[in-house]
Order: sequence, then structure tokens, then C-alpha cells
Amino acid sequence: MQQLTQWLHTLNGMVWGVPMIVLILGTGFYLQLRLGFMPLRNIGYGFRMIWKSRTVEDKSSGDISPYAALMTALSATVGTGNIAGVATAIAVGGPGALFWMWMTAIVGMATKYAEVVVAVKFREKNANGQWVGGPMYAIKNGLGPKWRWLATAFAVFGGLAGFGIGAMVQANGISSAMQGAFGLQTWITGLAVAALTAAVVLGGIKRIGAVAEKLVPSMCIVYIICVLWVLGTYYAQIPAAFALIIEQAFNPTAAVGGFAGSTVLMAIRMGVARGIFSNEAGLGTAGIAQAAGQSKDPVFSGIVGMMGTFIDTIIVCTMTGLAIVVSGVWNSGASGALLSTQSFEAAMPGIGKYLLAISLALFAFTTILGWAYYGEKCWTYLVGPVCEKPFRILWVVGVFVGAVVTLDVAWLVADTLNALMAIPNLISLLMLSPVIAKLTRDYFDGRQAGVK
Repeated sequence: MQQLTQWLHTLNGMVWGVPMIVLILGTGFYLQLRLGFMPLRNIGYGFRMIWKSRTVEDKSSGDISPYAALMTALSATVGTGNIAGVATAIAVGGPGALFWMWMTAIVGMATKYAEVVVAVKFREKNANGQWVGGPMYAIKNGLGPKWRWLATAFAVFGGLAGFGIGAMVQANGISSAMQGAFGLQTWITGLAVAALTAAVVLGGIKRIGAVAEKLVPSMCIVYIICVLWVLGTYYAQIPAAFALIIEQAFNPTAAVGGFAGSTVLMAIRMGVARGIFSNEAGLGTAGIAQAAGQSKDPVFSGIVGMMGTFIDTIIVCTMTGLAIVVSGVWNSGASGALLSTQSFEAAMPGIGKYLLAISLALFAFTTILGWAYYGEKCWTYLVGPVCEKPFRILWVVGVFVGAVVTLDVAWLVADTLNALMAIPNLISLLMLSPVIAKLTRDYFDGRQAGVK
């Protein structure tokens, strides 16, 4: 097992190496240029479209509202990556890793926009009359039959990654948090989470969307209030924290306190890898959710979808990172959720660890729901709708297993599969970029003419 773990570490380092960083950041930057930086220029408009997307006029164009689709996508992205992932990035890459998470989000908004646009543009109805889409359908219907192998590759990687990163790893995070804060046995937490998961995912996308559109905004608001308490306690350190983040993004981070030191490349690698792990820009998953949205306009869906990256990384991840830096615990030698817990405890002694544990549990649970839908659609693309019920049952079992076993290997495998998911998706976005650019021009020309 030790040799397997070492081999997986090596493979993970390769797939998340410089070529992958260049592919992810390069694709996002190219799309930003191709779109004339439209995503960055329309952040305010994007928030207005989120509000507008709560109601739809034509319910025959999808299974859930675009707002519910966004919340489903956010339910999958706002997870352990926003708490444990940010902390790990800082613990390994130093405070400068947070800067590279921002860069990933800035270019990632264009990537996420493009993913959703092509997902809705090239979606189709399955045998059950449901709208389905995502990178596999965008590749199949947008690039043609000769590229179907690329669509199949994405579906295989996504279908396998889901069980790791979406079910087992998230459930393990919940059980660990509950055991550490409240002393609950992992099997008790596992049964509870599995039961709650079954109650939601067995109802399909409509029930997942209904739960996500209520739970996701509430948990984000509660978490942000908690982090604001930490920032308020250390408000005098906020300017110095920003200066430290920017400085260490470009200068090697020396060893200090319990921090072992880092390099610029490590800061970039950890920032990009944990940023993608958190907001999933480049993985193509958001398009799977938005393809079920009740929208006839791919660009409208894309604008709503791209805001998920802004909310996830620029707002939620930034607040977690700032809390860790301003509280002075970033160089304590701790990592993951423990590092985030230390920042909460420093500002709220006695209750901080409980608030962090509850936040982590809610974040991870919603990720289980969102990824359940992603994984299901990957497998239904491969073998058809007949697998839906068996998949949902197997997913619930995976949640329980993840809660009670050690998952070091599962983390590595899931992280590697995330990178492999990104490759077919990014290739298709580059090839379909002329279509994305034309749809965008047509939409905004119509908006200026008073049609939109």
C-alpha cells in the first residue's frame, strides 16, 4: 500500500504539474481575450441575472430554474475545498497561494461561462424526456462523431472521480469534523449522512435543486458571518495580510514558525490545484447542472453559471484564506481543516471549533448532492438511463463507506481524476471558442438593441 501511495503521489504531481497549470490558466486567459473580458465587465449584470433566474416563463425548456441549477452547481463547489482546501494550499504553498487562487478564479470565470454556454447549446433530451448536457454532449454534438472518444473519456473520468471526490471524501470530512468537535463515532455520522443523502438524491435533479436553492444560500451566509467575526477581531491585520499574500505570490516563502517554507512554483501549483478543486472551473461540471435549467438562451445560462466561480473563490475562499492569515495561524505547522479551526478558535475561543465543524459538514453534504447528479449523468451518458436507480443506491453506500474508512488513497485518486477530467473539457472549449464568441456577440448585440 505504501508503494501504491507513493506511485499515486508521483502521478498526481505529474498531472498537476506545469503543463496542466499552463493548460488551465492559458485556456481561461485565451477565452477572456476572445470574449473581450466580458465576464469581468459584467459581474454586476451577472448578479442581476441570478436574481432574475429565480423565475422562468417557459418551464418546458428544462427541469429546474436556472437559479436552482446555479445552486446545484454551487452545492458541488462550495465544499471542503473552501475550508480544508484553502487551508492546505496556504499550509503547503504559503499565503501567496491565495493570490494564485484569485488568478485561477479571474480566468476561470471565462472558462466556467464557456462550459455552460456549450453545455446548454448542445444539450439534448434523453430517453426519459429530460434535458441533459455537459462536456460529453458538447463534444459529441458540437465537435462531431470523430471526437466521441473524447466525450467518452470525460464521462469515464467524471463517473469515477465522483465516487471519490464527491461521495467518499466529503463524507469522510463530515465524520472527521463531527468526531473531532463532538466526539461522534464515525459510523453514527455515516449512517446519518447516508440517510439524508438517500432522502435527497433518490428524488433526482428536481429534489436536489429544491434542497440546494434553500440550503446553499443559507449556509454561505452563516459561514460568511462567522468569518466576518474572525476578520473583525483582527481587523487591524487585514492590510498587512493582503500585502503578505501579494508579496509571497512572487517571492520564495522562507521557513517560519511551523511552516516548512515554499517556492513560487509551489505557491502557484497549490493555488491553481486547490482553486480548481474548489470552483471546478475547467472541469466542465457546472454545465451538467445548467443544462437541466429552464433556459432557451445559452449565454443567459452562461452568465448565471460564471457567477458560481466568483461566489465560490473570490468571496468564500478569500474569506477563509484571510481568516487564516490575519489570525496568525498560517505558519503554525497545521494543515487542512485543523488550520481553519485554529483561526476560528483564535477569534472565538470555545465555540470556534464547533462553528467550523458545522460549516464543514454542511458544505461537504451539499457537495455530495451536487456530485451525485454529475456522476449520474456521466454514467447515463455511458450506459443509458437504466443505471440511474442503481447508481443512486451505490452512491449512498459510497457515502457511508467514505465516512468510516481512511481515505488517503481516495484523495490522491480523486485529485488525479479531476485533472484528467479537465483535459477533454479544455480541449473542447478551445475548439468551440468561435461558437462561444459568436453566441456572446449575438446576445449582447440584442441586449443593446433592447431585445434582452
